[in-house]
Amino acid sequence: MITPSFPQPSRRSVVASAALTLLSSALPATSSRAFSGRVKRSPSDMSALAWMLADAVSGDVLAAWHPHHQLAPASTLKTLFALTVMPHLDADAIHTVSSSDLDSVPSGSSVVGLEVGAWYSIDELWSGVFLRSGNDAVRVLASLNGGWAETAAQMEDCATALGAESTSVISPDGFDAAGQVSTAHDLTVFGRAGLARADFLRNCGTKTAMFPSSEGRDGYITIVNTNRLLSGTYGVTPYPGIIGIKNGYTSRAGNTLIAAARLGGRTLIATVMNPQSGLPNAVYEEARSLLDWGFELPTDAEAISSLPSLPTDAALVRATP
Repeated sequence: MITPSFPQPSRRSVVASAALTLLSSALPATSSRAFSGRVKRSPSDMSALAWMLADAVSGDVLAAWHPHHQLAPASTLKTLFALTVMPHLDADAIHTVSSSDLDSVPSGSSVVGLEVGAWYSIDELWSGVFLRSGNDAVRVLASLNGGWAETAAQMEDCATALGAESTSVISPDGFDAAGQVSTAHDLTVFGRAGLARADFLRNCGTKTAMFPSSEGRDGYITIVNTNRLLSGTYGVTPYPGIIGIKNGYTSRAGNTLIAAARLGGRTLIATVMNPQSGLPNAVYEEARSLLDWGFELPTDAEAISSLPSLPTDAALVRATP
C-alpha cells in the first residue's frame, strides 16, 4: 500500500488540515498511473465533452475521454465542498439563519428554501445541499466554516491533497464563475473520496427527506433528490444498485453528473460532463451506458490508468456519524 505525501498546509487554510485526509478503510489506496493523450474505449454512444469510468475500490480507470480537460463543473463541485467542510461542523449543531447568510445567493440558482430567522441543524442543511443542490444551504455552511473565500481556498487545498490538481474553485456552490473549472478525473476522485465517508455516503444516497417548511417549524415538506438516476424522476429509470452522489447544471457547464453504483460485488463511478447530443436526460443515460458497460467487463479487465491513492493517515480522520 502506497501512502501519499501531502503538501504542507498553506497560510490560507491551516484549518483545512482535517479535510485533507479522509477515511480509507472502506476503499484501499492505490497508486496512480498517468494518462497519455485522449484516452477512449467503448462504449461508443457517448456525446459528453469529457467522461470517466472507474472502479471505486481498486481505483482502476476502466475508460475515459478527455479526463483532464478543464470544464465548468456546476453543482458536482458540491462534492468537494462537502469533503472539505463536513469534517469541521457538528452535524447536530443548530444555526439560526440571518439575512447576511443569504444576501449573496445568486439569483436564479437552486435553493432548498431557507428562511431568515428559522433554525436548522447542520445535518438538515446537508440534506438541502445534497438533495436539492441548495446554494442557500451552501452559503450558510460556508459562513460557519470561515467564510466564502476561506472555504474556496480550503477546497483547493483539499483537492490538491487528494491528487486532483486541475480544479480551481471560485464559487464553492458550483455556480458559474470566471476561472472555475474541474475535470472528469478530479470529479471522479471527489466521488470516490466521498464514498469513504459515512456522512457523505448517507446524504448522497438519500432519495427523499423531510425538511422544515417554515420559521416556526410547524410543518415539513418532502424534498426529492435532483439526481434522477437515484430518484427516478422526470422519466429516468433508477439505476439498479445505484448509490448516488451528485448532479449539476448551469448554462456554462451544461449537465454534469457523478454517479456510483454497486452490482455483483463491484462498485463503479461514472462521471459525465456536458453531453452534446441534445437528447432528454442525456447526462443520466450516458452515465447509465458507462455503468452498464463497466459491469459487463470481466473483473480482471485491464485498466487504462488508476486514480490517485486515497490518504491513509488515520490520525487526521474525523470520526463519521
